[in-house]
Amino acid sequence: MENRTLGNSGIEVSALGFGCWAIGGEWQDADGNPLGWGTVDDEESVAAIRRAMELGVTFFDTADVYGTGHSERVLGRALAGRRDEVVIATKWGNVFNEETRTLIGEDTTAAYARRALTASLRRLGTDWIDVYQLHLSDAPLVAAAELSYVCEEFVREGLIRAYAWSTDDPGRAALFAQGEHCAGVQHACNVLVDAPELLALCEQRGLASIIRSPLAMGLLTGRHGSPGRGSAGDIRSLPPAWLRWFDEGGVPAPHWRARVDAVRDVLTADGRTLAQGALAWLWARSPRTVPIPGFRSVAQAEENAMALQHGPLSDARLSEVAELLR
Repeated sequence: MENRTLGNSGIEVSALGFGCWAIGGEWQDADGNPLGWGTVDDEESVAAIRRAMELGVTFFDTADVYGTGHSERVLGRALAGRRDEVVIATKWGNVFNEETRTLIGEDTTAAYARRALTASLRRLGTDWIDVYQLHLSDAPLVAAAELSYVCEEFVREGLIRAYAWSTDDPGRAALFAQGEHCAGVQHACNVLVDAPELLALCEQRGLASIIRSPLAMGLLTGRHGSPGRGSAGDIRSLPPAWLRWFDEGGVPAPHWRARVDAVRDVLTADGRTLAQGALAWLWARSPRTVPIPGFRSVAQAEENAMALQHGPLSDARLSEVAELLR
């Protein structure tokens, strides 16, 4: 797989990035509902990041709220002494209590954006962020417009190189895309639920399509009995309304499991695992896509990174998938 350039920023990344939500460990909302992926082993997380780099991954996406700061700290530790070898993206907009590991609100002010950036730089142990992303998908347009100007200020100050909005709303993404240093959109997309409008927007505006949930929160790994998925600290055990893939207890929802089964043989053809096939589908959808699957172990990191060796699905395979999911 060839590398990708993030929009017009000149920032080059591997065609596959790694999402660092899961390595943040356990955290919760104000009502005590889990927002993490369960317990994690920080040593394993660090080893997985370094193994991914050995296999050609140069792009790591996190957020200040993941583990209420813990994900950024672990990533910073793993990259210590190797900062120039990678591209780091993080996000802001959520307000949280690090001591209680609790999400407590949102803040769309310019003053908070600066405080959040300063804190992320400290936790990551770096002087700059490559891609700074607004993490509030439905933030008001007026506030977002001001925040895009704030991001331009951060670029001029050398604190960030580019910025983006993590949103599934094409209209909101288009607003941020008007900014000179907007490099992309982070949005959900996978073989089960496509995002044609956002992919088209990225093509039209010359933006990178940074793909979250490329493996449908683990459903497209095929490991339906994954340890910990039903544990109290895993968001999939008590899924919020937007997490459509699982029922309570972390059990795959029958409708979505059936759709995975329908395309399994096509995605696993040509020597790929199911997860590798799902990533290959995204690369086939658009040359601007950079999927960022999550990971919690060296084995997961290796499997995801090895997808780079297979490259995108062929046009024929892509058509087969479309026909099976009609």
